[in-house]
Amino acid sequence: MDQADERDTRMDWQGGAIFRPVRTGNAFEETVERILEAVKLGVFGYGDRLPPERELAARLHVSRETLRDAIRSLQQAGCVESRRGRYGGTFVTYRLPPPDLGELRRAVQDMGTELEDALTFRMVLEIGAAEQAARRTLTPEQRDYLRRRLGELDEAAPEDYRRLDSRFHLAIAELTGSHSLAAGIAESRMRLNDLLNAIPMLERNIAHACEQHRAMAEAILAGDVEAARRSTEEHLEATAALLRGFLG
Repeated sequence: MDQADERDTRMDWQGGAIFRPVRTGNAFEETVERILEAVKLGVFGYGDRLPPERELAARLHVSRETLRDAIRSLQQAGCVESRRGRYGGTFVTYRLPPPDLGELRRAVQDMGTELEDALTFRMVLEIGAAEQAARRTLTPEQRDYLRRRLGELDEAAPEDYRRLDSRFHLAIAELTGSHSLAAGIAESRMRLNDLLNAIPMLERNIAHACEQHRAMAEAILAGDVEAARRSTEEHLEATAALLRGFLG
């Protein structure tokens, strides 16, 4: 299997939390926003190919002309590039900038109580998503999708860890079958994304997080709702503690 085809097989469920229908009169602006969200949250990383134009326009409920305008604008901004040929398409060229801890600490101070609000919002939504995913009878494809996301995260290089961590959490959201819940989790992640990316890569924390991610996935795959809730809550509390510690 060539590299482009392999990428396509990895994207069967990918982006469900982000590429939801555009519902306002600002179709162009929202289309740009959705694609950037998918890139910044790591659903599609550097070098990944976005879904085909016809599929993406249908998922966003926008015309192909609107989608092309959005992609052209993102291409001009250096976020994506279009390639022609058999293995062509639209590929991500955006790279996350390195975090500026001083700037982020100022941003946290400006947020005030909004930080705790965002952390609470995330906690409630993601615990609910894990419970719902555990309650569902998942298809073999969905089960493989979650295992694949976990495997990618387990083997992640330090520079890819945060992006693949985001993919894993969004994958659980997608498996709930609720577009509204998945969209809420994507929104929650966007509110905290720059801050989460700024947490230093601590070897002990990464090892602990890997154990927690595995416990979350195993509980969901086993249909154990209580274990899914407990492991997700423990993981999110640990992340919130580091966030407060480094940026509080």
